Amino acid sequence: MGAEYPWERPLGARPLGDGRVEFRVWTPRPGRVALRLSGEELPLSEAGYGVYEVIAPASAGDDYLFLLDGQAFPDPCSRFQPEGLRGPSRVLAPSPPPALRNPPRKDRLVIYELHVGTFSAEGTFAGAIAHLHELAELGVGAIELMPIAEFPGSRGWGYDGVYLSAAQSSYGGPHGLLELIAAAHGEGLAVILDVVYNHVGTSGVKALDAFGPYFTTAYETPWGRALNFDQADCDPVREWVLQSATGWVRDFGFDGLRLDAIHAIFDSSPEHIVAAVARRVREVRKDAVVIAESGLNDPKVMRARERGGYACDGEWADDFHHALRAVLTDEREGYYADFGEVSQLAKAYHRPHVRDGGYSKFMRRRFGAPADDIPCEQFVVFSQNHDQVGNRAFGDRMPAEARPLAAFCTLLSPFPALLFMGEEYGEPAPFQFFSDHIDPDIAQATRDGRRAEFAAFAEFAGQQIPDPQDVATFERSKLSRERDEQLAGLYRELIAARGELPMGDVDTISFDESDRWLRVTRGRFQLVCNFAAATLRMPCDAQGIRIATSDQTRLAGGVLELAPLSGALLRDT
Repeated sequence: MGAEYPWERPLGARPLGDGRVEFRVWTPRPGRVALRLSGEELPLSEAGYGVYEVIAPASAGDDYLFLLDGQAFPDPCSRFQPEGLRGPSRVLAPSPPPALRNPPRKDRLVIYELHVGTFSAEGTFAGAIAHLHELAELGVGAIELMPIAEFPGSRGWGYDGVYLSAAQSSYGGPHGLLELIAAAHGEGLAVILDVVYNHVGTSGVKALDAFGPYFTTAYETPWGRALNFDQADCDPVREWVLQSATGWVRDFGFDGLRLDAIHAIFDSSPEHIVAAVARRVREVRKDAVVIAESGLNDPKVMRARERGGYACDGEWADDFHHALRAVLTDEREGYYADFGEVSQLAKAYHRPHVRDGGYSKFMRRRFGAPADDIPCEQFVVFSQNHDQVGNRAFGDRMPAEARPLAAFCTLLSPFPALLFMGEEYGEPAPFQFFSDHIDPDIAQATRDGRRAEFAAFAEFAGQQIPDPQDVATFERSKLSRERDEQLAGLYRELIAARGELPMGDVDTISFDESDRWLRVTRGRFQLVCNFAAATLRMPCDAQGIRIATSDQTRLAGGVLELAPLSGALLRDT
């Protein structure tokens, strides 16, 4: 790698293949920097700008620590923390698995989000492998792993990771991860990794602070100190993130990244760090995808660089979920206050930016911007995901009576669809918020914060919010794999039908607010949905029923009859 500045060279530990390893670290704060390796203390040479480096006899599997003024710390660029956050780093020489032979088409993509720790009984990368074949047969095109960067303890959602490039040790570490990716590729499944670049877990702040100004006081995030992407000495911090992002794709074989909560990334640089991640990842691999989670409803996230955009391949579309859930369940608290009209779901079938510049009652300001220039294939829609389930007080999933129509609306939309693990067969277990903080103060603050979050909600008065630190909260969240075979069959039919529908913009959208029905035309097919509590009878010129979510659906004599909370896919020929 050609580099103008020393921090642009490979950071961390890089085996050279000749019995030597190159160690490089950015650490401008301490006065003395050394490497502890194989029981010896080795001095590092100063390369300038706070970067220190040394080439030493070592190989993959050797443990090491950096000594900053005599105090030992793991490598900020560590790729393996076999003993967790506070243990030594381990030299790794990953070999990426065989590439995916036939990547799924983006416009027909079904993504399956899973949490490694609760997806299988074992809660490991290896434990997930046994379930991949079933997903491939269902028609899933990609699995998306919730964050796996080394986080405190042995269980957690992963959004408090510290070592961005180290696969969680309790899941099986980097070797287990490589086996999972190889197995997924063998089943024809792409693999996307959820990465967090807006903050790190509080348990790691002290260690990173010892090295240099990884954080800034200029901004705050809801979850911890903001990373320093645009203040003094930010360039090495940016490179720390960029090398991690490209390493997951190049060295582990990930087919794409999902960037968590980019609205909480603060960066006034000419090239925003999100745009830089998208650019650098594609330099490593042209067909890798970068999908953003953005609470901005701003199309610049997906617009091309030459138009001032970040050039992400896609964006999670929260408004589609909110519009759908509100008409299905009549929920109105929190951000659902902006939703509840069938017209909003109709709007979402055109582009999911329902809030596109109008006034938001929830935010008490104008919010969002139109996204008509962004193709359908760049919006990822869902009726469940880890946030929309797990951030509920008790982690409860979509109500059972609403699940068939929710799946119908999501999987037959013109957008890539995301499923949350277990929804495809009606998983009864909740997905609750759980953690395993190793610092008592952080653990208690997490408990208190979770309780305070729901204290103002009348519906939870007098109820005990699950303790995130209690191992029982984690155990309750494991998939039971108890199946609703009728719902599972519907998911199979819906995913199969996606391949029959023309992709791109829908042809027509019509609705009736008072009678609560929606009709969407896509080529020779019509999607008709009844969100009312009463049976719907409406004139219909379709020739037959392709799929119905209820066995009470009838089409005869030019009249369609739909049961409450049900949908039908009709064909003209």
